[in-house]
Amino acid sequence: MDRSARAWQILESAELIHSAAAVDAAITRVAAEVAAKLREQFPLVLSVMGGAVVFTGRVLPLLNFPLDFDYIHASRYGAATSGGTVDWKVEPKGNVADRVVLVLDDILDIGDTMLAIRERVLGLGARAFYSAVLTDKNKTAVKPIRADFVGLSVPDRFVFGCGMDAHGVWRNLPAIYALRQDYEG
Repeated sequence: MDRSARAWQILESAELIHSAAAVDAAITRVAAEVAAKLREQFPLVLSVMGGAVVFTGRVLPLLNFPLDFDYIHASRYGAATSGGTVDWKVEPKGNVADRVVLVLDDILDIGDTMLAIRERVLGLGARAFYSAVLTDKNKTAVKPIRADFVGLSVPDRFVFGCGMDAHGVWRNLPAIYALRQDYEG
């Protein structure tokens, strides 16, 4: 089966978790919460590539206050559907020193990636660390970190859309879907 046919098979067999309208409302709410907390802080906003690209692109225009922007690239997934060790492709730079830092990410899953990011940012001398995630996965285990700002909760399943991919495709969807429980892809 070619990649295009496989991509369509993934989407057609997936379950809609949050509609595009629900995602829009969540992003607007998160931006308002961030603005209320950080508008006087002149924060450095770090986007976690590649999953947070959609969330970041939607949130930044709603933040009507001065900020600096940069990105980092840390991942536990790659093309897999389960996470491994944190892989740093682009680490935080020295520009975090003595700054209030807001990290934007697509999902808080078990929390290991965000915890590693927080430790690295604070270790480089950030004055304060905040995190905003589009989605927070409902897990039974206690996470080592909680996001300060959360858009939507998602079930403990592999989700995609709004920057999150399924087997390398569908980051561009405006809604959030979950792979079928029995999907073997």
